[in-house]
Amino acid sequence: MSAVAILFAGMNERRVPELTSDRTMASVPFACRYRLIDFMLSNVVNAGITKVGVLTHYNYESLMDHLGTGKDWDLARRNGGLKILPPFITAFANRGSNELYASRLEALVNARNFLSDSTEDTVLISDCDLICNLDLGEMLRAHRETGADVTVAVQRRFVSSAEEVSVVLSDADGRFIEATRFNDVASGTKDVQVQLLAVNRQFLLQQLTEAMAHGYHSLTRDLLNRCAGTSNLRIYRFEEYCETVGSLADYYRFNMAMLDPEVRKQLFGVKNRPILTRVWNSVPTTYAESSLVKNSLVADGCVIEGIVENSILFRGVHVGKNTSVENCILMPDTYIGNNAYLNCVITDKSVTVRDGRVLSGHESRPFYIEKFIAV
Repeated sequence: MSAVAILFAGMNERRVPELTSDRTMASVPFACRYRLIDFMLSNVVNAGITKVGVLTHYNYESLMDHLGTGKDWDLARRNGGLKILPPFITAFANRGSNELYASRLEALVNARNFLSDSTEDTVLISDCDLICNLDLGEMLRAHRETGADVTVAVQRRFVSSAEEVSVVLSDADGRFIEATRFNDVASGTKDVQVQLLAVNRQFLLQQLTEAMAHGYHSLTRDLLNRCAGTSNLRIYRFEEYCETVGSLADYYRFNMAMLDPEVRKQLFGVKNRPILTRVWNSVPTTYAESSLVKNSLVADGCVIEGIVENSILFRGVHVGKNTSVENCILMPDTYIGNNAYLNCVITDKSVTVRDGRVLSGHESRPFYIEKFIAV
């Protein structure tokens, strides 16, 4: 069964405004050298999908720069390959109001020409901010074997009262019944909806026509829940590590989780399922005699003269003499001067922290410094 993939580049940007004020969610840096889109893009390539459309929203210049022609994911192809699908904003779009789409279903309506021109049987639809390494090939096989119109990915886990997630209800045969907000059900172990679907292409085109005719907006409410009683909708449970960034604290926590060798193994150590990214030819990191690095991930091109502990350093970071960096995430080209102390700090790109500064946050509320700021 052939498949085409559509990835939403920026449906959850409002959850993390600190990181997405001038970039899309898909291009947020993660774990030393990756962007968030690298995980799902690698997942679909590892499943043998060679035609991928990336639906953009706002601020996607850095995303286009990162993806390029798609050659780093083997998607620079004459037929198929990687295609950027910018928002459809002509004077006749969105009822003449010139507004960008506000939901996943509206985004798919904007991409209906891409879907109509495709010849693949199945459309794999996913957000770009899933941090995971999933066997999508197995999901597509299950989708084919059950004859489902839609297969909804879920993750079985304990849900606390503080979380805002969508819980999926199903019967003993794995038939999808309903997706509901968590506050409508009791706490406990639930099937949590992952924003990942496998949909028959002709069925999807039919539903997009219905959405245009009736003004439907929500992919979950107006497609999944509405079709649950009349169409063959199934669930597919993933057991692998999978997280979605819902806040700045989540972003911090998931980055810090990369310091755990077991988590890194689940994401980056899966045989025949590598996580690919854009390749940079950087010089090696320089470690001065005065440096000390413990339990940290350090990218190429850094200069370390001080102490770095339990931290993640992206390319081109400089840590000065007699400086201590603990539990921090320092994005590319951050410069930390001498005699400084940083704890639970996230610096965006090209931040300067001058000599002698003391900055500290908490793991539940990390101290964030935006791009190009000098402190």
